[in-house]
Amino acid sequence: MRDSRSQKTYHIVIVLIFNTFLEIVLEMTSRFIRSISSSRCDGKSENEMNNGDEESGKYPLATILSMRGGDGHNSYSTNSLLQRRVLSMTKPILVKNTKEMMTNLDFPKCIKLADLGCSSGQNTFTAMSDIVNTIIALCEESNKNPPEIDCCLNDLSGNDFNMTFKFLTFFNDKLTSKIPCFVSGVPGSFYSRLFPRKSLHFVHSNYSLHYLSKVPDGLEKNKMSVYITGSSLPSEHKAYLNQFQKDFTTFLRMRSEEVVSNGRMVLTLIGRKTLDDPLYRDCCHWLTLLSDSLRDLVFEGLVSASKVSSFKVPFYDPNGDEVKELIRNEGSFMVNDLETHIFDLGLSNEEYGLQSDRAKAGEKEANCIRAVTETMLVAYFGDAINIATLFEKYAHHVSQHASCKNKTSVSLVVSLIRK
Repeated sequence: MRDSRSQKTYHIVIVLIFNTFLEIVLEMTSRFIRSISSSRCDGKSENEMNNGDEESGKYPLATILSMRGGDGHNSYSTNSLLQRRVLSMTKPILVKNTKEMMTNLDFPKCIKLADLGCSSGQNTFTAMSDIVNTIIALCEESNKNPPEIDCCLNDLSGNDFNMTFKFLTFFNDKLTSKIPCFVSGVPGSFYSRLFPRKSLHFVHSNYSLHYLSKVPDGLEKNKMSVYITGSSLPSEHKAYLNQFQKDFTTFLRMRSEEVVSNGRMVLTLIGRKTLDDPLYRDCCHWLTLLSDSLRDLVFEGLVSASKVSSFKVPFYDPNGDEVKELIRNEGSFMVNDLETHIFDLGLSNEEYGLQSDRAKAGEKEANCIRAVTETMLVAYFGDAINIATLFEKYAHHVSQHASCKNKTSVSLVVSLIRK
């Protein structure tokens, strides 16, 4: 037993030494290529450029986690099919909890709903219409007058709410009956108080709570990975887990002030199914592929290794046990449902008889991730990277890993009852 542990420790040390050596080589290559092309630049010294890198590194990433706005080719509104499919997958839990909430609260005359992390586009109205139509149908079945409904759409202040409200007609068309329904935007972080005490009856959040309020402290700065990998130190996973524990607990405490007794929450976030190895992320994990794409730019001399090494994503993919433990420890809510579903962008599952099919699927998946991360990447790197080039690399990596079957990511769906 002692020998096997020694061998495992030896293996980890070798991997870390190799990674450090690789990063040094890439940094030296990057500097050499940039020095060759320096005569084409605007005359800035390397010290000036490095100072710029340091200033970018101070940018508070979690304040600019809004998705890309508008309705263009690279917008979130155009590239959020994954989130729409997840909404379809979670609809049974949404409907079930809506019915139970209405019955347990004895059909209130006014219902206040909140979608936290609504983003831009039609998806938020898909969720809201599912809840409202369930209420309408239940009232008709029970011979009750339908309530007035207040739909509150929340996201960070940088969100493109104007784009979201362009889909109000879409929302109204999806409703099965014309009942009093009021829609409003609520800018702010859901890691803070957003609503008056005991005012919410139903809270929904889809693919938002895996984002942290900040990048964890104490992460390695000399490793060109934007997130946890199999070669990360255990302390790195601990830093991410600690930040998630703080943030998720804060979220529960804030909502415990706002949600009425017997009110409901249905939360969906990206998680993982691995329990034995908290560091393991598969080769096609979306942040692993983003790291690979950034390293490509470093190798080609298009961005410095030090700048990439200092970029980390405020994200954590918990397993179901971690989520349940936090809910139990916070104490304000009771778990009603907890389901795990295979996380798959679904864009790379096409037939791969032709290389062109793989390339097309890779491009679709890259567009999806670009819509989610572009605002954050531009805020950090500025003009230091070409976003289009980065996601061309990303699309290539997706196509190379299209046959990966050992995927660790799942969608966690949890419904909660306010005690």
